[in-house]
Amino acid sequence: AGGADPNALENDRYDIVTIAAVADNLPVLEAGLALGCSARNITSRYDGTALIAAAHLGHAQVVRTLIRAGAPLDYVNNLGWTALIESIVLGDGDARHADTLKALVDAGANVNLPDRNGRSPLALARSRGYAGMARILVAAGAK
Repeated sequence: AGGADPNALENDRYDIVTIAAVADNLPVLEAGLALGCSARNITSRYDGTALIAAAHLGHAQVVRTLIRAGAPLDYVNNLGWTALIESIVLGDGDARHADTLKALVDAGANVNLPDRNGRSPLALARSRGYAGMARILVAAGAK
């Protein structure tokens, strides 16, 4: 990285990986990871991760790339949400978010880890009428 810190945070506490994840920019994400950026950094005012940011936006391919790079699957941000929960509560139940949820489930994300109010991912999906997401969760053992 030419002497620069590849994991440095900018003024809003975002790193290269999180910026690329939010932008759904796979080439920049892959370049950053190849240069030594970490998928495990805690970023943003929400004390989240790039994985959480990508999941809430339904960026499924970015989510898969971050998972392969070692992003923490069950990290809980300061809102009390994991990437899996954000794919539900900040998504709209569409195919992109369902694909994102499936990627997280397939990677081994905890499908029963509740939010800070004790609501399970399955309860959150059902309360929003996201039947497809609920089916993914039930198939993975969600209660």
